[in-house]
Amino acid sequence: MSIYLNRDNRFESRDTLSRECPHCGAHAQLLPIATPDFDAILRTRPRQVGVAFACAVCKEPRFARLLVRAYTPERIELSSHLAEVERPREKFQYHYLPAGIETLFREALECYAAACHNAFASMCRRTVDAALTQLGQNAKLRWYELFKDVVRVGEIDESTAQVLENVLFGAGTAIPDLTSESSAVLIEVIRDMVYQHFVRTAKLRAAMKMRRYFAGEQADNITPIERHNRRLESA
Repeated sequence: MSIYLNRDNRFESRDTLSRECPHCGAHAQLLPIATPDFDAILRTRPRQVGVAFACAVCKEPRFARLLVRAYTPERIELSSHLAEVERPREKFQYHYLPAGIETLFREALECYAAACHNAFASMCRRTVDAALTQLGQNAKLRWYELFKDVVRVGEIDESTAQVLENVLFGAGTAIPDLTSESSAVLIEVIRDMVYQHFVRTAKLRAAMKMRRYFAGEQADNITPIERHNRRLESA
């Protein structure tokens, strides 16, 4: 599929362009609102051009780069693959995290959204280091067990698992460089580890506390069978 910029500056796409919006979260159509000038592009012949779209749902602007496939006197052919300047943010239940860890983990996910893979790796290690410092002596073993469980359940290959282990637990050693592929695996690993330790734990404790509260209220309002029988006999 291709996109065309015609001599009359008409922007033409035969298929609907849609992406997840980083502003409203909807998977919505992209509506072109600012396209390059045909004569200027034909004269300068860049490898890529920039286009401004609007989200069909929230109307917020979306910016993207498109590769130029071919130049002709009547129209310019563009690739339909959009290199978005602003990617959707990763969602997480941050309010369950301690303040210091929330800040680090939020920045880690923002680095991933910006495709800054090595910065993402650094922030992941800082998140784990902060968690281990805050949680005490036996925390490293618990977090390492969480890591191994994710590796097993996710069927992560041995070489990738070793790289991610060095990223997260290689205290005092250089953080290995990440590719986009290993970064994509790391984000699922760190999200699951943080969720399991903080979010799942907090939700489980809150649910148990609520169950016990209602169980106690019900017990106070129910007359035991023996006392009920004695009342009937005395009547």
